[in-house]
Amino acid sequence: MSHRLATILVEDEPLAREGLLAYLHEIEFIHVASICESALEANDAINRQNIDLIFLDIQMPKITGIDFLKSLKNPPMVIMTTAYPHFAVQGYELDLIDYLVKPFPFERLLKAVNKAHDFYRIKNREFRPSAKPDNFFFIRCEGRFEKLLFDEVHYVEGMENYIVVHTKHKSYITLLRMKSIEELLPAHQFLRIHKSFIVSIQAISTIDGNELVLAEKSRRLPISREKKAGILLKLTGA
Repeated sequence: MSHRLATILVEDEPLAREGLLAYLHEIEFIHVASICESALEANDAINRQNIDLIFLDIQMPKITGIDFLKSLKNPPMVIMTTAYPHFAVQGYELDLIDYLVKPFPFERLLKAVNKAHDFYRIKNREFRPSAKPDNFFFIRCEGRFEKLLFDEVHYVEGMENYIVVHTKHKSYITLLRMKSIEELLPAHQFLRIHKSFIVSIQAISTIDGNELVLAEKSRRLPISREKKAGILLKLTGA
């Protein structure tokens, strides 16, 4: 059986809290570890136990959900819940798993928790059949899991709420964060060269000023100013 996600609910409205709890009790891979009425209670819950997922309301007394999330050094996965859709852009800047606008049906909630479950499994390699190092990884793409070889990935491109993994034969779009795919890719094979690009070292043919040129189709990718010195040191020793 796969890991059950230790989850806390942070919601100050009793009816909303009860409705969300009833939904989550229907989902086998969710374990509700704590129910909190404020961000301060949630903070205590996170300090007491290992939490995988937070359902976090935005409008709460004393401190908002967004401010609370910003205060966490290593936050768990977060699904934001709110009655105010205009917070969505700000919420996605905080690397949320999903953003639910109240009232939401069970089907919409299920989509959000499935996304969290997929993300957890990929990040923690629950697909790995043995303890041996993998030469591949899985991503969810168009409703199925695609197996990709590290050696065939040329570069990864970050968009607003998703990434594109460009391989030797094809490009794959998936709902993952750049930080998450960076942790998934072997550090000795890949470089984060820009906030929006991770590149395979073996795919690089030329360093041209503030750009890397890839051998395949002479694709040019930008190098961020703050990363350039570290990239040159790793690639050339200079």
